[in-house]
Formats: sequence, structure tokens, C-alpha cells
Amino acid sequence: MEDYPRDMIEFRDRFSSEDACAAYLAELRWPDGFVCPACGARGWQMSRGLFLCRGCRRQVSVTSGTIFHGSRKPLRLWFEAMWHITEQKYGANALGLQRILGLGSYHTAWRWLHRLRRAMVRPGRDRLRGTVEVDETYIGGAKPGKPGRSAEGKAIVVIAVEDTSVPGVTERGMGRIRLARVPDASSTSLSAFLQANVTPGSRVRTDGWAGYTPMPADTYTHDIVGSMDLVICHLVASLLKRWLLGTYHGAVRHHQLDYYLDEYAFRFNRRKSASRGKLFYRLVQQAASVGPIPGWAILGGRQESG
Repeated sequence: MEDYPRDMIEFRDRFSSEDACAAYLAELRWPDGFVCPACGARGWQMSRGLFLCRGCRRQVSVTSGTIFHGSRKPLRLWFEAMWHITEQKYGANALGLQRILGLGSYHTAWRWLHRLRRAMVRPGRDRLRGTVEVDETYIGGAKPGKPGRSAEGKAIVVIAVEDTSVPGVTERGMGRIRLARVPDASSTSLSAFLQANVTPGSRVRTDGWAGYTPMPADTYTHDIVGSMDLVICHLVASLLKRWLLGTYHGAVRHHQLDYYLDEYAFRFNRRKSASRGKLFYRLVQQAASVGPIPGWAILGGRQESG
């Protein structure tokens, strides 16, 4: 059963101590009881808060092997950060997080946000299925260079959206989305994106760009339409750009764009959730499943897909 606070008052009452935060994280990390991450054996919690593996005798803290690993800040402060981020409908920026948490450094808040954005991608998440519309968009200010798919100085982002439209209903329905920055719009990059994000057997709708034409018939059913017919991809692209500009004022470097795409997909895919507390629950749950993220990986960004 999903267990999460319904509002700010309940959150503050429930997670006012370090022990309460640690217990909640342990429950989400090991719902059936402690399992040693090194050898897979069972164990028990000791009086000091550590867990002891009865197999290899390793002592494990609830934060080891998670994004909280090695943090000198209290877990309670991390919980405050996650509540603040998920409570904000359109996202949180580093300056706002610094003020809310009383952090002495803007850069600390910035690094925390990027770590939590990484946790917004659930390891082993399901791929999109059914009818999936795919297109690319370009992120970045106006710069001189060739227009279109060879646009220079801009980041190329591939968008995939589940089309959940109901026959006979005019309004187009949108399910889950996947976003990824790619180095180019070649068939190599686009095929790698599809394989990573769309379930084989799905119907894929694209425009006539040559990068999609080598799509194997035994993997996907490929529908080619006019560029203007990719309505839901265009809508997601427009909303994404508006979000980046409104929340982060467009100040997103290309090599770190992936983290913002992760956040946008996390929020978009849960846009119909009636409870912000449930988003908090999901973020804590996924933060317990994602390994430590070193500072150099945040500063350097991720390698482009493809």
C-alpha cells in the first residue's frame, strides 16, 4: 500500500526527526525487510541505526548506495527538498530551494536539484507502448546556421508520446512521454532512441524523415504522416520550451539538458495525479533505487543518446 503525507502539515508532523526519515526510506528501499546490497542475504537493524548482514557481516546504512550517500546534510533536509520540488507544480529552481532550506550555498542547492532530477528516472522503467508518435525538436536560442534538422548551435531532443486518442473523439489524447537529447537526427541515433523507449510491436507514427525509414518491420509498425500531423509531439515540444523558459528562464546548458528533460517527463507523466504527496512518495522511492551521483557527473552532464 502506498503510504505518503497528504499535505504540508502531515509532512511536517511525520518527518520532523532524522529517525522518522530514515525509517521511511528503509521501508521504501526494503519493503520486505533488509537485503544486503553486497551479497543479497537478509539481516537486521542494529541499535545504532545501521543494518547488519548475517551473510557477509557487512554494516549498511539506509543511505548507502543511494543518491544521499556521503551527504553531510541531514536526511530530514533532503526530505524537505523533495517535498518542495514535488509541491511546486511547474518545478523548482536552485535559488528558491536555497532559500527554502536555508542552504549557505547556491551551488549546493543546484547540485541537489540535479541529483534529484536523476532520481526522477526509475531504473528499468517500462517502455512506451501502443501507438507512439515520435518527432524531434530543437532547444536553444536563435543562432546563425542551417535551419531544420541540421540546425547548428542547438540541442536536438527526440520526443515520443503515447497516443491515447479515442476513436470518434476530436481531442487528441496523450499518455506517457519519453525525451532524450541526441547528437544528430541520423538513423543510428533515432533507432537507438526507439529501441530504448518504445516496446517492440508498437505502432510508431513519424514524418517522412529518412532517419526513421530503416525501421525494421518485424519490430514496429511504421506509419508515415505529414509533419503537421504530428500534433501531440508538437504540443509536448511547445509545453517543454515554455516550461524551460518560465521556470529556468532558458538558462540551461546543452550538456546538462538531460537532467531537465528527466524532470519534465517525471512531472508530465504524473500530471493527472490528484495528490502532490504521491509525487513525493515516488521521488523518495526512486531516490532509494538510484546509485550515488558524483559531482563531476553533474557538472559534465550525460553523454548524448545514440
